[in-house]
Amino acid sequence: MPDDEAFLELIAVVKHYAGSEGGAPLAILRNVNLRVPRGAAISIVGPSGSGKTTLLNLLGTLDRPDSGRVLIDGIDLSQLDEVGLARVRNRSIGFIFQSHHLLPHLDVLENILVPTLACDDPASRRDAPDRARRLLGRVGLGERLHHLPSQLSGGERQRAAVVRALINTPPLLLADEPTGALDQRSARDLGQLLRDLNREEGVTLIVVTHSLELANDMGRVFELSDGQLAERTAPAHP
Repeated sequence: MPDDEAFLELIAVVKHYAGSEGGAPLAILRNVNLRVPRGAAISIVGPSGSGKTTLLNLLGTLDRPDSGRVLIDGIDLSQLDEVGLARVRNRSIGFIFQSHHLLPHLDVLENILVPTLACDDPASRRDAPDRARRLLGRVGLGERLHHLPSQLSGGERQRAAVVRALINTPPLLLADEPTGALDQRSARDLGQLLRDLNREEGVTLIVVTHSLELANDMGRVFELSDGQLAERTAPAHP
């Protein structure tokens, strides 16, 4: 079970984007605060254009806030240069996107192992194939190791993407609309899989989604609206 230790924190985070045709900057995130315990699972919902993906990019070290602080496992990301941020991404964060982004010319096992190529821990690289096979068996792809992505269903491809995100044993898993391209049954199965892996792997899970069913499957639901983030006290409804 998650404890009260804050694994991830956003403190007074502000983010603007340039306005069109030289207009005033657009405030995307306004004084956003968030505290996520280690091993927790949360979802973030909100209308299109509300800044959900921007927020996820900040958490994933793909962008920097204009002001405020983002901390992962006690590390203040604002104090890191690009090399340091890249190291955090590789060691501490797994990403799942709406599109699986599997390489079409590699089989499933080869795709899973791609992130390990940048791993600087020889022991982790050595153990990665066995971990990949174990995880692929766990998600029901144990018989698909040497299939190409084109030989998999949409749900199978997305499950392979989940394993790829977990291969380096990251403590943080970020999912951006992970069920958006799936049919209802596959989406429901993937949501259950993410929650199960959150518990089994002890990974901190943050899911950005338009799916209220998926959002409610997580432990806590936050809504981003007008640049501000607030926790829902009741299940999300359409």
